[in-house]
Amino acid sequence: MRALLVAVSVAALAGAGGRPMHAAAQYPLALTLDAKVTTGVTTITSKLTVRVDRAMGEISRTQVANTLNTGGYATFLNALRPLPLLGTLETQAAKVDIKYTREDPEGAGSRLVLVADRPLFFLSPDPDRAKSPFQLTVVELHLDGKGGVTGQMTGAARVRPGPDGSVLLDDYADQLVQLTGQAGK
Repeated sequence: MRALLVAVSVAALAGAGGRPMHAAAQYPLALTLDAKVTTGVTTITSKLTVRVDRAMGEISRTQVANTLNTGGYATFLNALRPLPLLGTLETQAAKVDIKYTREDPEGAGSRLVLVADRPLFFLSPDPDRAKSPFQLTVVELHLDGKGGVTGQMTGAARVRPGPDGSVLLDDYADQLVQLTGQAGK
């Protein structure tokens, strides 16, 4: 299994030094994004509908993020599941509830991390690969402040703390799904 290092540091999960959250996105936020993944000679395209009704409270975010470092993935997952619904991620075939949000400033725009407590889809060329450990959907969006949206996602993942304070993402698939679109469309 190949671990992908995602630009989600412990500071991004738990809060960076007590600084206030940046709220460039207007809530409720509704996006329809083009989703594309290529592996080998196969390219899959689809649409992803993102709906975020509200941002996560900082206390809840810090508490659930800290569980990853203190108790590992299973404890993090158990802390995430009872949290209130913040929005949804949806394809034509499936829908999952967003339980975690984190938005931080990024240039003129912002970076928005969304985590659902269930897998949205499984993509892998290996039909025998075990699906059970991969219980999260993770989306990272970059809102450029002018309406442009880019990002990446995994439909089935698990997370673990990295030795340097980062969060390592183990993706069920071999490639992250690339996302593009426009806010307000």
